Amino acid sequence: MRITGLYAALLALWVVGLLLRVSLLRNRHKIGLGDGGVPAMARAVRAHANAVETIPLALILLLVLELDQTQPWLLHAFGIVLVVGRVLHGLGLSGASGYSFGRSVGIALTLISIIGMAVLLLWQFLLLHLLVG
Repeated sequence: MRITGLYAALLALWVVGLLLRVSLLRNRHKIGLGDGGVPAMARAVRAHANAVETIPLALILLLVLELDQTQPWLLHAFGIVLVVGRVLHGLGLSGASGYSFGRSVGIALTLISIIGMAVLLLWQFLLLHLLVG
């Protein structure tokens, strides 16, 4: 669980950074709840929420792969792609509500990581059952 722990820690710090940005904007614009009609606030809230929505699933998949004794290099590949994807997405969404390079590439990398891990877990399951059963 050491590899998953590394990426969980990095992503936790990223989520805290996004949360601090929301808090700072709330204080600056005197917004207690919601976005107060401030576009930057709406983007910051959405960037934080999107990270909170996607990161737990990805970390669960990474942890299960690690517990299944998947090769460390593959775990690191998924972890790096996930972290880069989440950071790019958060920065892209924080900067503009429309299209942005960071947002597009970030969500693509996040999806590649999540789908890749899910497919690998299915493959490992099927391979185990075909060899055993």
